Amino acid sequence: MSATRLIEPVVRFCAVITRHDAARQWAIARLADQWGHATIESPEIPFEAGGYYTPSMGSGLQKSLIAFAGFTDPGGLADWKNETNQWEQDYTESSQHEEERPLNLDPGYMTQAKLVLATTKDRDHRLYLRDGMFAEVTLTYVGKAWQHHRWTYPSYRTTAVAEFANQCRADLRQHLKETRQFRSHP
Repeated sequence: MSATRLIEPVVRFCAVITRHDAARQWAIARLADQWGHATIESPEIPFEAGGYYTPSMGSGLQKSLIAFAGFTDPGGLADWKNETNQWEQDYTESSQHEEERPLNLDPGYMTQAKLVLATTKDRDHRLYLRDGMFAEVTLTYVGKAWQHHRWTYPSYRTTAVAEFANQCRADLRQHLKETRQFRSHP
């Protein structure tokens, strides 16, 4: 029988997608208030999804990835997505933007080997977590580089995201070395 082993802590992050600077600043403040201060932030990346989000969010969308202080258990991913969905609704109700969805928050986490996103959308490559939430391995670290998959969104295939992921991975590896929390193999 296999014995369970330590699950390494992860870097929690959130993608903030919007065309409004006020929404971006509100989201970063809410995330930091709830999850800890931001430690790594990507530059803004043009967000294109084949027009899927244009009817509800407008055009000219930008995405920023923000990592947060502390290292955490990845088992909370479904909870994080439920939280961010509520925060999106909170912002929509309190803002005066014309779009029905002025803010999109996509939480995820980074391990040494992968970048994982939470989503409410089921597809062939996504695994069900609970509460209507799924997880997707969006990037994989192979051969000292981040590799995308056929399903990886174009904005996650960028150099800016790879640099963000490298910074998160380096911070995580340093933490694991200092705390000796590496998952050991028998």
